Amino acid sequence: FWLEHTDGARFDSAIQKALFAHYADQAVALERGDLDPIGEAARKHGITVVVGTIERAADRGGHSLYCTLVLIGADGAILNTHRKLVPTYEERLVWSPGDGAGLRTFSLGDFKLGALNCWENWMPLARSALYAQGEDLHVAIWPGNIRNTQDITRHIAREGRSYVLSACALLRRDEIGANLPHADMLHVWLPEICANGGSCIAAPDGDWIVPPLVAQENLLLADLDPARVREERQNFDPFGHYSRPDVLELTVRRRRKTGLRIEE
Repeated sequence: FWLEHTDGARFDSAIQKALFAHYADQAVALERGDLDPIGEAARKHGITVVVGTIERAADRGGHSLYCTLVLIGADGAILNTHRKLVPTYEERLVWSPGDGAGLRTFSLGDFKLGALNCWENWMPLARSALYAQGEDLHVAIWPGNIRNTQDITRHIAREGRSYVLSACALLRRDEIGANLPHADMLHVWLPEICANGGSCIAAPDGDWIVPPLVAQENLLLADLDPARVREERQNFDPFGHYSRPDVLELTVRRRRKTGLRIEE
């Protein structure tokens, strides 16, 4: 959030360097077990977790950052990591572009679960890559704000004939801690509300199950009936009977980008 309001594109700025260095220091390193407490909570309660992180990727030298969606299974193990394909606008000043290695779906009870980060939910081919793998439960994670969720959540649900859960954050200026570099300046620069939430759940016909929740914290719960997916796909199945693979075909390259391959 600081980039948008602090002249984030100024080159060689001491302020931007200090903020980035702190941000990178606080980022998640999966290899050292930073998400182990979440994995333990998932195992203890028998739940599957989709969580957004800022990842310091060891396979890219350890200092470049990725907006990474992590899927943790009910046994506490990490099942998938998906790095956001295209950082959005000013995000490109701090995040690296991801790859297709994490464009996967996973069985979750009667559902096929898939998930995307933020604006890549607007990318038709990224969505299609999940639809083609049988996705019928889509999780869209966002940094915050109803402007991100009020249209696209229902659109994905209607297009994919899937349930869609959008999870958003809340961030208020007075929650900026004094431990952050230039905290005093941030309290001047940032708006009173940086992110107002907007979490919601849509049904496979695009109707709201839980409409967007704005400016308050809450736990959203819903029972999802897989039969509703089958009902809506009676007349439209985006990668089934309403597709033309002889005319239109999508290729996904899943190889993780590393920049270094060592041959002994």
